[in-house]
Amino acid sequence: MLASCSSRGSPLVTKATTGQKRSGTAAGTRRGSTVIPVGKPGAKEVQGGGGSPVKLLTNVEKLRLLTKAEKSGLLSAAEGLGLSLSAVEKLGLLSKAEEFGVLSAATDPGTPGALQGLSLALLAAGPLCAYVVPEQSLWQVVLQVTVVAVSVLGGSAAFAASTFVSNLQKSG
Repeated sequence: MLASCSSRGSPLVTKATTGQKRSGTAAGTRRGSTVIPVGKPGAKEVQGGGGSPVKLLTNVEKLRLLTKAEKSGLLSAAEGLGLSLSAVEKLGLLSKAEEFGVLSAATDPGTPGALQGLSLALLAAGPLCAYVVPEQSLWQVVLQVTVVAVSVLGGSAAFAASTFVSNLQKSG
């Protein structure tokens, strides 16, 4: 995949994988094209691997996630804890999720790998802390236990999220 730069005309000139030239800004480029901003070295891949975009809702339907949530009693348990749909609306959780880019992250092909890297780092931090921090006083032992607990829980959650997002992104 090649990209050509032009010092005159539009700020970006890209050459897509089909061989056609396209002009535009970084926000207006098509998936699978390489973008080289004029005046800045290096190329940025718009979508890795040139794969098709993730169809999130189609994959949710294929995995039957809503049916599984209903049968498992997850929604009743959440409502029992005070998290009903009206509470979600009052707290503005959906707009916050949109603001933080949760759906964008769920469709980003790099998310499962990043979550897996985070889980490995967290799972390595626990034993490292237990090895490095001496046990000479009570606060050091409390620090060890706290770091180990947080790293095991966080690492396990990140690994589970990585697997979930990876399964959600699989098409076919």
